[in-house]
Amino acid sequence: MEHNIVKAEIITIGDEILYGQITDTNSQWIGLELANIGILVVHKKSVGDNKKAILEGLSEAERRADLILLTGGLGPTKDDITKNALAEYFGVGMKFHEEILEHIRELFRQRNREHLLEFNRTQAYLPENAIPISNHLGTAPGMWFEKGNKVFISMPGVPHEMKKMMTDAVLPKIIEKFRPPVIYHHFIRTIGIAESQLSAQIAEWESQLPSHIKLAYLPRLGQVKLRLTATGSDKSTLQRECEILTEKLLPLIQDYVFAIGEKEIQEVIGEMLKSRGQMVAIAESCTGGYVSHLFTQNPGSSAYFKGSVVAYHNEVKQHLLGVRAETLSAYGAVSEETAREMAVGVAQKLSADFGISITGIAGPEGGTPEKPVGTVWIACVGPSGEIKTQKLTLSKDRMMNIQLSANGVLNLLRQVILSEQNKKTLSF
Repeated sequence: MEHNIVKAEIITIGDEILYGQITDTNSQWIGLELANIGILVVHKKSVGDNKKAILEGLSEAERRADLILLTGGLGPTKDDITKNALAEYFGVGMKFHEEILEHIRELFRQRNREHLLEFNRTQAYLPENAIPISNHLGTAPGMWFEKGNKVFISMPGVPHEMKKMMTDAVLPKIIEKFRPPVIYHHFIRTIGIAESQLSAQIAEWESQLPSHIKLAYLPRLGQVKLRLTATGSDKSTLQRECEILTEKLLPLIQDYVFAIGEKEIQEVIGEMLKSRGQMVAIAESCTGGYVSHLFTQNPGSSAYFKGSVVAYHNEVKQHLLGVRAETLSAYGAVSEETAREMAVGVAQKLSADFGISITGIAGPEGGTPEKPVGTVWIACVGPSGEIKTQKLTLSKDRMMNIQLSANGVLNLLRQVILSEQNKKTLSF
């Protein structure tokens, strides 16, 4: 099953992007939209407000891609040089468009600005070979160019103007021009298994994938996302193929899969708890409330998230969570024993079905030879009263340790919820 893939390149223009003064969200959004219509982005590039850099970027992109999309540099000020660079690249002059000037006048009238300055009028001049693309939200029109079998599209850098232009005009025109194949992405989310181990465990399954379906490993802290990318002519057929392949994969890695799709681990746990009418409470020390934030950023989390105690100081562990002074004295705040008592204490204190806890040394200081930076203990207690604990040996980076600890305790909670459900099923 062979299909001609349309290759695209995105060029973002502006010194402010290179200086780090603004974040380039345009290329990410464009990449997603192109993928949704079957266009493969092969390269992304950012260049400054420099004609030579823009010309070099265009030349390189033309060699690599069938479709080149540019954003930025279309304003009326002297540093906006994209139009002139494009005219030079194509070897053409500039052409005045009366309808564009009238559109700018109308926008000014709507905004109670009656007088156009000369540099506003210059926006009605486009390279002679440009096909204008209407900008309903701003004064800078987009432009469509064709050179042989290549297409160049220039759009404003203002995100809401670019998105409106892409959605209304550019994407339909791209589909009409290229008739791209369908590209379907299917995601399997895993947690608690390293990329190398995961790869080894599913190697035989991966080797049997059909040629039109490719597998990618997308690791991040504590998780690995598997992405199946299928290319064909019918989305429903590709979707069903990926579902069948996933059914064959799951028995190999069932313990590590927490979602099929794009949901985050805390969303999945929330749904598990809500469906059972149960709630969780959290005791956090070294993560300082980060796990609670992960839960509460989701709308409706009050249905399953009871509350939390950020027990950073030992006095809080003792007086609010009921951790015994003898435990802290004998084993220390970073210990399995303290984590157990924190989990039980917060579940009892907040009358929750599940209690989870984290205590550790996030760093970069505070470690000892016996308990170096990155030493973390997590615990979880469920309705049956059984307590599960786990020691994490992490890095020397503070934020990385916080995020890895959060992933670890969320996965432990997921496992305990499933374990409690199994116990309930077996009891009938």
